[in-house]
Amino acid sequence: MSIAERFDNDAGHRALTREMAEWLAGLKAGDISPSAYEWARHAMLDWFGVTIAGAREPLVDMLVEEYAGDGSRPHVVVVRGTTASLANAALINGATSHALDYDDVNRRLGGHPTAPVAPVALAMGELLGASGRDVLAGLIAGTEIECLIGDMGAHGHYEVGFHATATLGTFGAAAAAAHMMKLDASAVRHAIGIAASQAAGLKSNFGTMTKPLHAGKAAMNGLMAARLAARGFTANDSIIECPMGIADVMMPDFSSGATQPNPVGYYAIEQTLFKYHAACYLTHASMNAINELRMKHGIGLDDLRSLALHVNPGLFTVCNIPDPATGLEIKFSIRHCAVMALDGADTAALETYSDANAVDARYGAARAKTKVVGTDSIDRMASRVVIELNDGRTLESMDDVGVHAADVAGQWDKLSAKFQSLTVPVVGKERAGKLAREIAGLDQADDIKALMEAAKQG
Repeated sequence: MSIAERFDNDAGHRALTREMAEWLAGLKAGDISPSAYEWARHAMLDWFGVTIAGAREPLVDMLVEEYAGDGSRPHVVVVRGTTASLANAALINGATSHALDYDDVNRRLGGHPTAPVAPVALAMGELLGASGRDVLAGLIAGTEIECLIGDMGAHGHYEVGFHATATLGTFGAAAAAAHMMKLDASAVRHAIGIAASQAAGLKSNFGTMTKPLHAGKAAMNGLMAARLAARGFTANDSIIECPMGIADVMMPDFSSGATQPNPVGYYAIEQTLFKYHAACYLTHASMNAINELRMKHGIGLDDLRSLALHVNPGLFTVCNIPDPATGLEIKFSIRHCAVMALDGADTAALETYSDANAVDARYGAARAKTKVVGTDSIDRMASRVVIELNDGRTLESMDDVGVHAADVAGQWDKLSAKFQSLTVPVVGKERAGKLAREIAGLDQADDIKALMEAAKQG
C-alpha cells in the first residue's frame, strides 16, 4: 500500500501540499522574526564568499561560455563581469556557489540550503526591484519549504541515492520565487507540482563537476516552476501526498509532519550550519576532534601508528573515497581529510585541496594506517577518533558538528573572516569590504542594485 493510500485510509488524512502552500502564500516579510533576518544575512554573506571564490573554477568557465550573455533582461553573473537571462543567471550562480563544496548545510534538509535558493532570491530581487529585506524574506521562505519537506523524508530520500540539495533544493527555489512574486495558494500548489517533476540529482555524481551543477539546476528549475505557475501552468496540486507523488516515489520512509515553522516563528534558516573546513561537512567532526588532540598533546603525522574514525555508516556513501586522485576527491575522502588535520594542514584554505596533495606519498602512507569504522550509535554529524601513537599512547576525542551556533554575533565574526579569506584574493580588499558592508545592511536596503553591481565586476 502506498503512502498516499495509507493517508487516504486514515481519518486524519492531511492535504500537505495545500497546507504548505497556504502558509507560504500567507507569509509576509513583516511576519518574520528579527532573528531569522539576522541568520539570513549570515547565510547571504557566506553564499557570496563561496560564490566569489568558486567563480574561478573550470566548471564555471564552461557554464559562462555556454549560458552567459543572453537575455533581454540581463542579470548579474557573480564576479564574471557578465550577465545572463534570469534563468541562466540562477543556473550559473547556483552552480558556482557549490563549486568548492564550502557552502552551508542544514541537517533538516540533508544538504546545502542556500546554494539553490539565494540565486533565485537575488535574481528575482533584480527583476522586481525588491528591497534587501524582501530578498532575505525570499531566502528564508525557500529555506523553510525545502527543510519542511526534508523533515518528512530526507533521510531515506538521501540514503537511496538522491542528492537533497538538488531535489529538495528545487522546492526551496520555487518557494523563494513564489513568495517574492506573491503567488496565491493555488498557484503555489502548482509551482510545487511543477518543481516535483524537475527535481533530480544523484549522489553517484559526488566528487565531479556535476555535483555543483545540481545546485544550479535546482535554482533554475525552481525558478521556472514558480514563473510558469504564475502564468497559470498546471500540475498535480497535491504532489507531496498524492499516489505516485513525492512521498511514494522519492521518500521510502516518508512521514507527514509540520507544513509551517514549528514552533511558530522559529525558522529553519536559524538552524543553518556553516563550514570552516573546505570539504564535505561530514568530514568536519573528525578533523575537529583530531585538531583538538593535535594541539592538546603536541602530536603530528610522524607520530601516527594507527588512526580509527568511528562514524555513522551513512557516511560511507558520501565521503569515503579511500584513495583520492584529485583535489576535488579529497573533499570526499574522510581518511585524507583526517590525516591532513593530524599534519596541521590548513583545511580551511582552498589550495590545500590540490591534485598534488591527493597523491602526496606521506598522506598515502598515513591513509593506509587509517580505518573508517561504521558505528550506528554515532550521529551522522559526529565522530569519535582514536589515535595510536608510535610511543604507545592511545588518544581519543569526539566532536559533533550538528549543533548550530548559540553565539550568533561570534558566528558573524567567523563568517566575516572566512569571507575575507575567500574574496580578497579574487576582488581585492576594497571591493571585498564594500560587498561585506552591503550584505551587513541588506535588511535596510531599498534595493539590491549596489550589492549586485559590486558583485558583477570581474
